[in-house]
Amino acid sequence: MHLASSNSTTPNVVYGLAAILLVMGLDSLLIFVSYVMIIKTVLQLKSKEERLRASGTCVAHVCVVLSFYVPLIGLSVVHRFGRDLPVLIQITMGNVYLLVPPVLNPIVYGARTKEIRKRALRIMRIGSEGGSH
Repeated sequence: MHLASSNSTTPNVVYGLAAILLVMGLDSLLIFVSYVMIIKTVLQLKSKEERLRASGTCVAHVCVVLSFYVPLIGLSVVHRFGRDLPVLIQITMGNVYLLVPPVLNPIVYGARTKEIRKRALRIMRIGSEGGSH
């Protein structure tokens, strides 16, 4: 684009940024509205145990959604404003965006399983005891 015209590329940069913010903003708004509706429904459950289990599932979903959107926002910012950054940082951000959500997804949902959570806590306790000697 710099070669095609000597004019400023600022309008194109602003348009691209506005487009990504509107798309991501609309997604975020719709996700927020759906979670408000889910939480409202969960709070209407009669049993405390059912409310706790349903809210645990909601927290896991929010963590998975955040594990997708946080790297996406970081990658978008680096792509838009990081032209002066080293190429290695841009490549690393791209890899983080591609790898973090699928890696964190089973970890987040696995942490909800009692057996996995007990074993992970036991491993962490053993690791912390071994480091203190």
